[in-house]
Amino acid sequence: MNLRYRARVLPEWRDPARVAEGLLAEERFGFWLDAGAGATSGPTYLGIASTVATAHRPTNSVLVHAGDAVAQTLTPDASLPDLHAVLESVLEGAAVTAADVPGFGGGWIGFLGYEYGAELVGAPAADSRPAALPDAGWMLADRLLAFDHAARTVTLIEREDLAEDPRWASPVERSVGNPLLAGLGEEPAAELPAAELPTAESSTAHWRHSAAEYRTLVERCRTLIAAGEAYQVCLTNEVTVTGEFDSLALYLRLRALSPTDRGGYLRFGDSALVSSSPETFLSVDDARVVTTRPVKGTRRRDADPERDALLAAEVVADEKERAENLMIVDLMRNDLGRVSELGSVTVSELHVVETYAQVHQLVSTVRSVLRPEVEVGDLLRVAFPAGSMTGAPKHRAMLHLAALERGPRGAYAGAFGYRDARGPLELSMIIRSILVEPGAARVGAGGGITILSDPEREYAESLLKARALLRVLGVAEPA
Repeated sequence: MNLRYRARVLPEWRDPARVAEGLLAEERFGFWLDAGAGATSGPTYLGIASTVATAHRPTNSVLVHAGDAVAQTLTPDASLPDLHAVLESVLEGAAVTAADVPGFGGGWIGFLGYEYGAELVGAPAADSRPAALPDAGWMLADRLLAFDHAARTVTLIEREDLAEDPRWASPVERSVGNPLLAGLGEEPAAELPAAELPTAESSTAHWRHSAAEYRTLVERCRTLIAAGEAYQVCLTNEVTVTGEFDSLALYLRLRALSPTDRGGYLRFGDSALVSSSPETFLSVDDARVVTTRPVKGTRRRDADPERDALLAAEVVADEKERAENLMIVDLMRNDLGRVSELGSVTVSELHVVETYAQVHQLVSTVRSVLRPEVEVGDLLRVAFPAGSMTGAPKHRAMLHLAALERGPRGAYAGAFGYRDARGPLELSMIIRSILVEPGAARVGAGGGITILSDPEREYAESLLKARALLRVLGVAEPA
């Protein structure tokens, strides 16, 4: 069966945050790719799914779900030699025709986890956790709302084989019962003072590596670099907060406290990804131009405007931060060069400072044109996981990270977004994110280590990156 999508513009504007609770709260498979609170440009996509494909490394299998039931179990064979080949055969084998609309018109929404990427690189990886998000997962959209924030329009996109649902054709805006929305204006999260976010100082968190251990690991990375084992190693830590969490409520809090134009909420059954990522991993447009924007180099924000401006200038002038960013730019140029037209790989921006709610970041932009025979799966095989979360050279850095980090990253350091049935791709890095599972929430944080790294500064940077996420979870920042 050829699955086709239809689209129609709804008569009135709706705020994504106000309709999300009514449309997503009870759904086991849902997504919200978010242009952010108070957005005046860009798209937001909010929808649900019933057909889902998930990859699982412990069983070396891909499961195709129809609703809550597993309809098919696939494993590698002679023609499909690994999990990536099997998963791509499911995604590319689906006969899907997107709606004729700008941006995402139908197809798959999902994520790839870090350990899934380790297998693509041929590097060792820690075992996946039980009762967590799969190693990779993609959901085929049943219906979604596409919000154009510049035009202030909402388009309903849905499968033609599904009966119309009045909840989606005329979504109801809600604020009653949600303390984050009650009494606020049209763009609730943008107007919500951070001080009003709920906190619970008594909540506790367990860090995989203590402060002293993390500093020691930074020194071990520097020793490896001095020995010629790598140029950069992207060391991460993980904090686990026990408890039961409402993942959609967490996302509403996160978008209020740490706004970004690339936010995301993906729910796969009992687990979910909640993200305020600012980083573009891969974007492929209709002309097959691929863009990646590695983020390396961080400074905190400051309430004093003059001090804040000095911090922004400091990050771009810092020799260590510039070197760290440049190494990943070179790595991504090499990755894209393997699948791109000869001579098409360019660096259109180098060492640009971008400012977000919590931090200033150093960002560069690499672009190329994919060769005609290259499919999305081929691009992912050579470029994932992103060099900004591994280090350089990629394989050697990941080899050492497996020994240093002593545990899985899970979805953290992977990528999430959409694959339009017409070919375009939009993936963000899974950083500044919370991984929600039964009984726990997990946050990853870290940074790129070079020979110039200072262990105390690197540890402070990891805390800075985790601060907003822990606050959303009601956890006090470590001393």
